[in-house]
Amino acid sequence: MFSDRFPIRQVREHPLEPLDRQKWPATLPPVAQLLDGGLDLAPATVFVGENGSGKSTLIESVALAFGLSPEGGSTGARHTTRSTESELSGHLQLVRNPGATKRGYFLRAETMHGFFTYLEQNPSTARLDVEFHSLSHGESFLALASDRFRGPGLWVLDEPESALSFSGCLALLGVLKDKLADGKSQVLLSTHSPLLAALPGARILELGPWGFRERQWDELDLVTNWKSFLDGPERYLRRL
Repeated sequence: MFSDRFPIRQVREHPLEPLDRQKWPATLPPVAQLLDGGLDLAPATVFVGENGSGKSTLIESVALAFGLSPEGGSTGARHTTRSTESELSGHLQLVRNPGATKRGYFLRAETMHGFFTYLEQNPSTARLDVEFHSLSHGESFLALASDRFRGPGLWVLDEPESALSFSGCLALLGVLKDKLADGKSQVLLSTHSPLLAALPGARILELGPWGFRERQWDELDLVTNWKSFLDGPERYLRRL
């Protein structure tokens, strides 16, 4: 039985703001499933699936419905360059746990460069900010997670592995594992990485034409495909 101290218990369609099922993104099977039946969130929930399956759409929409900035940051961040997010967040209702924290942070690898510039131009008054642009992409991503994921909160990450090496992914898992230990924090993660999908204690949802379904780590197509490739890469390379 999960603790009830983490921020969001369930995501569902807002009863007063239904989304047209004939319009994108409602035409994505995972989005339609959420709108029709809701989505229960665990203290840690991991979305996996092919490109275009709806992972980032769901992750982004929950982050926005929580009040986080669409291009990364906390509820106080106002960084924006080009609005590309879907309208889904405006049709969602978050069922929050009473008394849970309202703090959170959204990290998405695709907008990190511009977000680092925003942080440099809007430095924290509470502490000296890290000079993120002086670091490598992976180093800056880990530094940002370590620097901003403080105290209880909702920590949302969209495909962070694109910035990270194998050891970097392990380091990020360590950060997230530590954050979940207090029982008051929550992680929502989308990934193509079998390593990040192995986040201890996470509920893993595999997205596809079926919608979303709960899977064990070793049942994931993501995991079995990587295992098969590593066991015999020549079988795949011949088909290129």
